[in-house]
Amino acid sequence: QEQNVMTRASWAMLLLLASIWGMSFLFGRIAVQEIPPLTLTFLRVSLAAIAIWIFVAATRRSVNLTKWFMLNIFGLAILNNVIPFTFILYGQKEIGSGLASIVNAMTPIWTVIIANFLTQDEKFTNRKILGVAVGFIGVAILMGGDLVSGLRASALAQFSVLVATISYGFASVYAKRFKGVDPIIVAAGQLNASTFLMAIIVLLSGDAIGLDMPSTIVVWSVIGIAVPCTAFAYVLYFKILQIAGATNVSLVTFLVPVSAIFTGIIFLGEKLTLWHLGGMALIALGLVILDGRILKRSARYQSP
Repeated sequence: QEQNVMTRASWAMLLLLASIWGMSFLFGRIAVQEIPPLTLTFLRVSLAAIAIWIFVAATRRSVNLTKWFMLNIFGLAILNNVIPFTFILYGQKEIGSGLASIVNAMTPIWTVIIANFLTQDEKFTNRKILGVAVGFIGVAILMGGDLVSGLRASALAQFSVLVATISYGFASVYAKRFKGVDPIIVAAGQLNASTFLMAIIVLLSGDAIGLDMPSTIVVWSVIGIAVPCTAFAYVLYFKILQIAGATNVSLVTFLVPVSAIFTGIIFLGEKLTLWHLGGMALIALGLVILDGRILKRSARYQSP
């Protein structure tokens, strides 16, 4: 049953999660300047896998890796880690952490579209259609502004991050098959599978050949994106989900771009154009419409 009460502790954890996920865009932007995206994705998932399995061992969780789990977890690894992590990093070679996080906020909108076609219980409503439409207008303004300005590389980089959000949307629907399995074990399993897949991809692509030892700030950024921003963030996300419910934990989507924009401005001196801010405002409005709670409260206050 969905729990709708957000306590002070729940809000504190939600704000912490948003800050951590916002920082992942900062760490990614720094690290991808010296480490190629495929290699960086491998480092992210492998270090995160080690960290989360240490947590599993420390909390003495029961681990039952059935044949079904082992086969299905690879699909989640591809959709939730391999594709999105890599495509976001490819995008971040060109665009700042704040802008990447704004595009990434499209994830729930894609999830609604994909769930409509692939599930029986999450079909479109008029409100959902309106929210999706507003979100897409926001993306069009966001990317269209850079095309108008002649920044084709930036628009292409934003498209790369957009591909990542589509993959996340499919992952949200795919993950339903793991209902009843300890979500921390699901997270650990997908990171293991992602490490295996990325090791093969990096070896075959030669992505890491001739790579020099990265600078100290990049080494710390790799540790940052892997341990707090991936392993710890998964644990925190599922803890909030457990105590506050899926609807409340989804509020993090609104907060991550705020965190990423501020950290990008403070640490990297990033700037956003009016096109970017206008696009962000419309994507946020689309998410508000999809979420529906503010609209319901407004209707309640207006009713006689």
